[in-house]
Formats: sequence, C-alpha cells, structure tokens
Amino acid sequence: MKLYIKNMVCGRCKLIVKSELENLGISLKSIELGEVETIENINVTQKKQIAELLLSFGFELIDDKRGKTIEKIKNLIRELVHQKDNELEMNLSDYLSQKLNTEYSSLSNLFSDVEGITIEKYFILQKIERVKELLMYDEMSLSEIAYTLNYSSVAYLSNQFKKITGLTPSHFKNLKIKKRFNIDEL
Repeated sequence: MKLYIKNMVCGRCKLIVKSELENLGISLKSIELGEVETIENINVTQKKQIAELLLSFGFELIDDKRGKTIEKIKNLIRELVHQKDNELEMNLSDYLSQKLNTEYSSLSNLFSDVEGITIEKYFILQKIERVKELLMYDEMSLSEIAYTLNYSSVAYLSNQFKKITGLTPSHFKNLKIKKRFNIDEL
C-alpha cells in the first residue's frame, strides 16, 4: 500500500518517517520523498494513527489525488535541485510531464490553482535555496555555483538571487559569516 506524505523534503525526513512507522510495527517496502510503500495493507484505524503521529513531526498524510500530484511535483523539483544539482537534460516542463505521465498544462494549472504560484516560480525558489546552501558551505565560487545549477551566467544568477532575497549573493554570504561569528563569540 502506498502512503503519500506532505512536507518530506530531505533525507532526515525519510529517516524520521521510517523510524516512526517501524515503531508502530509497520513494515516498509520502500521510502522516497513524499511516498512510502508498506508491505501490508493499512486499515482505517492504523491510517488515523499514522496521520496523527506524522502531524506531530510536521508531516501530513495526503489522501486526495490533487494533493498527491502537487507533492510529486514538489518532490521531483526538490530532488532535481538539491540532490542532482539540476542535472536536467531537457526543459522542466518536459521532465515533469515525462515523470508524471501527464500533460504539462494540466500539471501547471493544478499547481498554480492549489499553491498560488507557478511551477517555474517554485523551481526558481528551490534553486535560490540551493544557492544559499552552497554559499553557506563556502566550498564553491559563485561561478561554480552558477554552472552547477545550470545558470547561463553569474550575472543572471546574481540578478535572480537579488530579486528573490533582496540581497546580492556576496552580501548574503557576508551577513551569514557575521552572524556565525557573533554566535561563536558567546
């Protein structure tokens, strides 16, 4: 049986969900971002218990088809940006259509209706979050980050970053270093 779970965004989320479900005595066949497959069927009582438990960790069981599709879109984008460093060999619309076996216009309309932003805007926001993360690690130059995340230029990345955050990448990086330095002084 498949369970769809909202707000699973990273490997730690998968570990928490796996651990908690196993503590309930539920055997898992597989676990991915936003999706768990159990070996046995889950009855209504167990499903309610799972929903309450997951909610205490900030996760939410998704029962409706629209919600499942939205979560699949988000998970594919997060995985693409945060784990595969945007290794996209086709445009995003074709990628999502292919992965979800659905026309992109349907996916786009559904996403915009439910989330209030376009898929493209969500994709950009995820890329900017990844840029922030890479800036914090301080292991790559801005041009390496731009290349890794498929930006056409450092200038384009910088402009998009400033438009979203209100800061240039270097200003963001300097602010984070100052905040870290102040914390270390305590």
